[in-house]
Amino acid sequence: MENIREKEEQALKDQHVTVYFDDIPYDVPMGMSVLEAARLVHIEIPSLCYLKDINEIGTCRVCVVEIQGIRALQPSCVYPVRDGLKIKTNTKKVRDARKAAVTLLLSNHHRECLTCIRNLNCELQNVADQLGVRNIPYTGEMQDYGYFSDNVFITRDYNKCINCRRCMAICNKIQECDVYSPLWRGLETVIAPAFKKDLSEVSCITCGQCVIACPTASLSEKECIRDVWKVLNDPTKHVIAQTAPSIQVTIGEDFNMPVGTFVRGKLVTALRRLGFNKVFATDVTADLTIMEEASELKERVTEHPERLPLLSSCCPAWVKFAEHFYPDLLPNLSTCKSPHEMCGAMTKTWYAQKYGIDPSTIVNVAIMPCTAKKYEAARPEMTSDGFRNVDYVLTTRELSRMIRSVGIDFDDLEDSKYDKPFDQFSSAGTIFGATGGVLEAAVRTAYYFMTGDEMGVPDYEDARGQKGLKYGNVAFGDRTLTIAIAHGAGNAKKALTRHLNGEKTFDYMEVMACPGGCVGGGGQPILGGKDQKRISLDYRHNRADALYNIDKGSKIRKSYENPVMQEIYDEFLGKPLSETAKKYLHTSYVKRGRFPYLREGDKS
Repeated sequence: MENIREKEEQALKDQHVTVYFDDIPYDVPMGMSVLEAARLVHIEIPSLCYLKDINEIGTCRVCVVEIQGIRALQPSCVYPVRDGLKIKTNTKKVRDARKAAVTLLLSNHHRECLTCIRNLNCELQNVADQLGVRNIPYTGEMQDYGYFSDNVFITRDYNKCINCRRCMAICNKIQECDVYSPLWRGLETVIAPAFKKDLSEVSCITCGQCVIACPTASLSEKECIRDVWKVLNDPTKHVIAQTAPSIQVTIGEDFNMPVGTFVRGKLVTALRRLGFNKVFATDVTADLTIMEEASELKERVTEHPERLPLLSSCCPAWVKFAEHFYPDLLPNLSTCKSPHEMCGAMTKTWYAQKYGIDPSTIVNVAIMPCTAKKYEAARPEMTSDGFRNVDYVLTTRELSRMIRSVGIDFDDLEDSKYDKPFDQFSSAGTIFGATGGVLEAAVRTAYYFMTGDEMGVPDYEDARGQKGLKYGNVAFGDRTLTIAIAHGAGNAKKALTRHLNGEKTFDYMEVMACPGGCVGGGGQPILGGKDQKRISLDYRHNRADALYNIDKGSKIRKSYENPVMQEIYDEFLGKPLSETAKKYLHTSYVKRGRFPYLREGDKS
């Protein structure tokens, strides 16, 4: 049925009709909404509640247009084009209606723009400016709907919510976690978890896709910038920054660079300017993750096939999704910690010993694309020798704010290199940031571990691309393993359902909870506030392509070729899956069930 529907949709797109925008004829695909057709021909119609293919409900009434022959204005996001359709996008009636809709929203909005985390990157602010809203002639109820931040990952300010339902749509339709729903009626309406509980008390997987979808700052990451500045200003602390692979191709967007611009060298320089003692590449411990997970795959295939399929574990939002929705499959999850947790563990053990540093003085700050990393860092399992592996997690957006706050001209920075010993890495670790990258990287190493030969095709094409769910086969000598790759928690649910039903089984699956993988993470730059046209771009694809371009030009493309891996294992870990490796690099999971609270004592 799914393939039939896709073919029908494609057939509609292949047919074209002529529509008239403000008396000018345009040729557009049949089946499109008026809004999408307008944007296709570069006519900007403002909108707030609309998210393409996700939230097309026409509730905000900001995108209204006049349709010839119809008396009432129509929301363009839900009105389909047809041949000969005549549309007016800028009449006085249209302009007045749009302005009135936004004015009504603002009349009940607390309008704390100067101190808002989304100031200058807010879609409501942007639309108000675009429509010339300069005065609010009436004041609404201005109720205090509440502010919730009893967790370490996402805050919810209901006073900034405009009831667009975008958070609900992406959580329910894409992630299939069903955290949000409308509560109460009229002016009392809020889009919230059941009983208006904090996100830590429901089946939220902490992915932050609702934050990316939110047009205002009703949802935002839990900032820890003040705490990071405090340790940076403490001379008794040895403060380390580690940067996730995807950050090097995304942070530039916050400084008006094109999507996917490679800025690794500038990123390192900026962190040094902020006062970090050392800047390490999380790519190195991505290689370490691959070494451990590939060894785990080999062990399960050759010695414990009953423990297949192996499910990846480097995405903390996916891990929490599994803990909530598939607790019986937790034994199938790789026990490997994620790369940033491995980096934290190694800095406070091997690195501290190697350079004679007191681990109690080390503060590890991870720059991550993800709000779920904040949650992961606070998990009680993520400690080594009594020290928390990672002390603070900054999202890409938080780091951008820190850089801007001290007046650094990011675009003008010279390039710098990472600090030893976390400075050399394979491009297999780099492609972790794109969906399919973990599995492709692991396959490269597992193939070598299982056959003793180099993999003939280092670019594993079955793992690449933006399709939500992909399958393929990999031949390991006389064995052929079926692999699966899912990005977006809803696609993971689809793959697991098929597997458990025996419809489409697999031996090894990579899951990234965010669409596109880490490049689409909930902590990445938000496109759309300053320029709504940019949100329609396939920005995740551009970011992923940038990582794969790094891979193509790399001299070291397999994790076991990274000389730092040999150094770490020779000096500290011994070998993959050794007792020492299991102590510091592996973890355990918690059966949470459908709507449980966090386990006792875990306030995060």
